[in-house]
Amino acid sequence: MPLQPAINGQGESRPQLILKILVVVVCRLVLSLARRFAYPFAPVLSRGLGVPLTSITSLIAVNWATSLLGIFFGPLADRFGYRKMMVLGLVMLVVGMFAGGLFPLYGVILVSLFLAGLGKVVFDPAVQAYVSERVPYNRRATAIGFLEISWAGCTLLGIPLIALLIDKVGWRSPFFAMGAIGFAGIIALIILFPPDRQSVSKPRRSLSVKKALPIIAQDKASLGMLAYIFFFSAAIDNLFVVYGAWLEKAFGVSVVALGMATGVIGVAELVGEILVATISDRLGLKRVVMIGVTICIFTYGLLPFAGQSLLPALAGLFIHFLIFEFTIISSVALCTELQPEMRATVLAGFFAGAGLGRILGALMGGPIWLSGGIVVTGLVSAGITALALISLCWGLRGWGRG
Repeated sequence: MPLQPAINGQGESRPQLILKILVVVVCRLVLSLARRFAYPFAPVLSRGLGVPLTSITSLIAVNWATSLLGIFFGPLADRFGYRKMMVLGLVMLVVGMFAGGLFPLYGVILVSLFLAGLGKVVFDPAVQAYVSERVPYNRRATAIGFLEISWAGCTLLGIPLIALLIDKVGWRSPFFAMGAIGFAGIIALIILFPPDRQSVSKPRRSLSVKKALPIIAQDKASLGMLAYIFFFSAAIDNLFVVYGAWLEKAFGVSVVALGMATGVIGVAELVGEILVATISDRLGLKRVVMIGVTICIFTYGLLPFAGQSLLPALAGLFIHFLIFEFTIISSVALCTELQPEMRATVLAGFFAGAGLGRILGALMGGPIWLSGGIVVTGLVSAGITALALISLCWGLRGWGRG
C-alpha cells in the first residue's frame, strides 16, 4: 500500500505521523508521571526530605497551579511554532528533574516539581495543536485518544517502575530517570520534527496574549468550553482527593489495596482513551461529550449507593472514571476545532481552566467529605457537573461541527 500523502499539505506520510505520535506519547508519559508520582509516594518523599506530609501535599498543589500559567504559553506556540514549545517544555522537565535528583532539599524539590509541571503546561497545548493541524477533524479523536494513552500509561506503567526504582536504588532515582528520558525526548524531537510550517488553508494567528484573550472571550463556543472544563474538573477532584479516605473508612482497606484501587482507575482511563480513539469520531465529538457529561451526573449520584461492599465500590469507580476519561479526551479533540487558527491558545485556556477547577475541587473536597461523607461528595460533584453541562449546551448551541 503506498504511503498516504500528508494532511493539510505538511509533507508527512501516515507512518511518519504515527512515529511522531509515538515519540510524543512517551514524552507526555514522562511529563504526566512527573506530575502524578508524588501522590502515591508522598510518604516516601516526606521521609526522604525530612518534612511533614503536609509539605508534600503543598508540592502537589504547586505542581497543579502551573496550569494557570498555560494561557501565557499557548499564544507563544501559535506565534513561534509548536515544535519550539514542545522542546521548551521538555527542557523545563529535564532541568527540574536533574536539579531535584542532585540537590535533595525541600526548596529545590519545590522548584523541581514547579518546572516539571510548567513543562507539561507548555508541552501539552503545543503537541495537541501540532497533531490537530495535521489530522482532519473527522479523524482527530482517534489521534488525540491515542496521544492521551500516556496519561493512563503513567499510572499503569510509570508508577510501578518508579516504585521499583525507589525500592532498589532510592527515592532520588526517579528524578534522574525522568530527566534522562526527557533529554532523549528532546533529541528525538529535534531529529524527527522539522521546523513548523503553517497550514495554507488555515494559517495561524500570530497574536500576543493581550490580544488573544479578548478574541477568545468574544467567542461563545470557546467561553462555554472553558466554563464547562472548569466545572467538570472541579467535580472530579472533589471526589478524587477523598476516594482513598472513603475506601479506607468504609472497608478498612490496606495501603496495598488502595494501590490496587489506583490501578483500577488507571485501567478505566486506558479503556476510556481507547474508546475515544475508536468510536468518538464516528459518533460525533459534540454528541459524545454531551452524552458523557450527562452520564457523569448520574454516576456521581449513584456512586455512594455502590458502596455497600468493596467490589461494587471499585466497580462504581471504574465505570465513573472510564466515562469521565472518555468525555474529557473527546472534549480536547472538540476544543481543537473551536478556533483552528489559534489552536494552542484555546487549548492552553482549556488546560488552565481544568487546572483551576482541579485546584478548587481539591480545596473543597476535604471539607465536603468531612461534612457528609461520600453521599454529600457524590451529590456535590453531580451538581457541579450539571453546571458543566449547562455551560457546554450554552456555548455549543448553534456551533456548526458535529
